[in-house]
Amino acid sequence: MARVLVTDLDGTLLAGTAAERAQLRDALTDSGVVVVLATGRGRASVAEVLRDPLVPRADWVICDVGSTVCHGDLRVDHSLQGHLRRGWPGAAAIRAALEPFDLVYQEGVPQEGRCSYLADVVPPGLAEEAARLGCHVLHSGGWYLDILPRGVDKGAAVAELARREGWHLADVLVAGDSLNDLSMLRLETESVVVGGAEPALAAELGVEPAGSLGAVAILAALRRLGWVDQRHRLVVGYHRSPVLAHDGGWRPPSSPNGILPTLTSVFSQGLGGVWVTAAVPEPAAADHGTGLPLEFLSLSRARWAGFLNRTGKETLWPLLVSRPDLTRFDPDWWSDYREINRRFAEHIDAMSRPGATVWLHDYNLWLVPGFLQAHRPDLRVGLFHHTPFPEPALFDALPTAGEVRSSLAGLDWAGFHTAEFAHNFRAAIGPGPRLGVHPLGVDRTSIERLAVPAGPQPHRVILAVERLDYTKAPALKVRAVGDLLRERPDLRGTIVFRLVCPPPEPGITAYDETRRHLESMVREVNAAWSTPDWSPVDYRPTCLPFDEIIAQYAAADTFWVASLHDGMNLTAQEFIATQHAVGGTGALILSRRAGAASVFTAGPVFVDPSSAADMLHALHTALALTTTERAARLSTLAETLGHATPMDWATHIRDEISGRGALPHADAATQSCLLSGTQPSRPRSLNPAR
Repeated sequence: MARVLVTDLDGTLLAGTAAERAQLRDALTDSGVVVVLATGRGRASVAEVLRDPLVPRADWVICDVGSTVCHGDLRVDHSLQGHLRRGWPGAAAIRAALEPFDLVYQEGVPQEGRCSYLADVVPPGLAEEAARLGCHVLHSGGWYLDILPRGVDKGAAVAELARREGWHLADVLVAGDSLNDLSMLRLETESVVVGGAEPALAAELGVEPAGSLGAVAILAALRRLGWVDQRHRLVVGYHRSPVLAHDGGWRPPSSPNGILPTLTSVFSQGLGGVWVTAAVPEPAAADHGTGLPLEFLSLSRARWAGFLNRTGKETLWPLLVSRPDLTRFDPDWWSDYREINRRFAEHIDAMSRPGATVWLHDYNLWLVPGFLQAHRPDLRVGLFHHTPFPEPALFDALPTAGEVRSSLAGLDWAGFHTAEFAHNFRAAIGPGPRLGVHPLGVDRTSIERLAVPAGPQPHRVILAVERLDYTKAPALKVRAVGDLLRERPDLRGTIVFRLVCPPPEPGITAYDETRRHLESMVREVNAAWSTPDWSPVDYRPTCLPFDEIIAQYAAADTFWVASLHDGMNLTAQEFIATQHAVGGTGALILSRRAGAASVFTAGPVFVDPSSAADMLHALHTALALTTTERAARLSTLAETLGHATPMDWATHIRDEISGRGALPHADAATQSCLLSGTQPSRPRSLNPAR
């Protein structure tokens, strides 16, 4: 027996955030629910709506407030439509007859089988004139006035379609928000008047509107009726949340990384699915105000400390960035890591529809694939590594390498920023998962909207924006500034090294020595070279809002990435996008060991951060570049950056994990290397705009 959703468009199905609309679209996909769109729009206007990827696939479309009936592909059903429009005198006759009335015809608005006007009231005598023509008047929204064939409205079209298709009205759910939905909401169906509805509609029906806007209210009604699976087709697992429970409410994290804004962006734009993440401790307030589809796994502070602060930062991270000398392993910490991975797997299991796509992020969830493989072999599971992946010898130094290898070998797909990281994974894990190389980009359009020229600066600003981490080499950069001033005392008072370096979340102690060394080096260099009104190092241990970071990029003469070992490093891309947007000529110093170096093979001043001499040489080179040279380099960098978005990146990966996509960023030679386990013979330029 068919179950049918009949929904208005504007103010109803189209109301809500992109994330909320994506949730409704995904719930309806493969649900068996017949979707009927019933709108005041004409066919040409509906065609534009149907191109929106957030709109569910329609089986039927009722246009023109009921006078046009189409299949989901907008082919007119002439039999049904002819029945509804019988006696329609035509638009020309109606417009001529209504000329004496004070009405504004909606020129340019697509319409068939009706005449649409604008009027705040129904003029006296209009209803009688319409009746004489074999029509009737529908006034809604306090402004929209339609002349329709007699007896035709959305309700009449729905009732006739249901009769012909054999639908029982008790198995139909109608959703609307305005008076032109009244006729179908009065049918003997299930119904929902969505939040924000026209007050006159609720008054006519004698009901209270739902507490939520369109898409959310419709989805709640579908779930109440048991018509859709409450589980999801896409489940994303990432342990860090974009909001943290704090004093009975919520706060943003003090040290966000590149993954958080990326996931926030793609979910906000309608990626769909749900984001399973951690809450430490259990949140007291349910409404986090983000509009994101977050599903929280509540964890104790003690377990979290063993999982993230100890295993993540002190056991695994040093191996990933080739610092085995800093690795510490404790079986109790690993027990916490294993248990939290198990609980993430359970939560993901509960959220996943049969055959769902599961997309995990980073090394903190390395054991989740193994747990899921044992209990949910129907799932398609992928994991994207935003970090470097260690060479086999380093990976094998982990006492639990066998346990991790067994879990990762059960992945359907594994993704990386560079071919080198993918090669290391294949060599360490062996055959099994399909591999993909997908360099992550930035939302260039959003950056360009925020970018404003900075104006003249009192000094040439050498800028670095990075979290506190020994692999970012913050103290080495400060030391290089001191070396530069020692060699070029004429630069005293003319340059400033501005280091924006927020500390980690409370409880993470792995970087305490890095902080002490950095602060000592800042004091040393500033003491040696400061004047009464100038200091060479402007150290800012704080997290700045994104618009302020963009302002810093715009003001910078040179941006400096000197990572000893790194993933993609999105700050370099943000700097390029900002400088190009404001017409700047900023130079980029880029570590050869950052993932971005495999993408931006021309344009940066490259540096080996482990060499003090090379660090000094890179500073000399960047500062000595002419304006013409800088502009040429920036133009090359901006062209390489392209305009691909994080949403493009995310949809490619989602489709690859599910088996629907190809590898758009890996050429045939590299794919062969990845599949066979051999190393590419030379570095590749991986352009995220491809």
